[in-house]
Amino acid sequence: MPLSRPKTTRRDVLSLIAALPFVLCARPSVAAVSTLAFGELYSKFGVLGLEFSEKVKALSGQEVSIRGFMAPPLRAEAAFFVLTEIPMSICPFCSTDADWPDNIVVVYLDEKQTFVQPSQAVEARGVLEFGSWTDPETGFVSLLRLRAAQYAAV
Repeated sequence: MPLSRPKTTRRDVLSLIAALPFVLCARPSVAAVSTLAFGELYSKFGVLGLEFSEKVKALSGQEVSIRGFMAPPLRAEAAFFVLTEIPMSICPFCSTDADWPDNIVVVYLDEKQTFVQPSQAVEARGVLEFGSWTDPETGFVSLLRLRAAQYAAV
């Protein structure tokens, strides 16, 4: 004797459609990474120097991505590089945060890597930090950093 399948009614189909948004919302979501642009880093330049934007303050401690260019590194292989807004032929690192340019971000990688040409655009992704900080290993001073970062040519 052949088995018969239960008949699907219109009500069954409508119930499934109505439940679909709840099923989709219950799925684990992947957190979106916020993007930053160089023009969004600072809100103004005053007598006390650069003032960080509200966006930078809100995203501090979170993973962000930013596109730019790798400044020529000081060494062929290192665990950090300077991300610049425009391609540069010399390293823009300054000796103090008072002279810090408003269009660079230091990118600290998890491990030493070789780098791309300064004319190649890259997207860096890491945890955003802001405020004056001196790297104990190199003595470099920075105002903006990405930690635990990675990059890719774009």
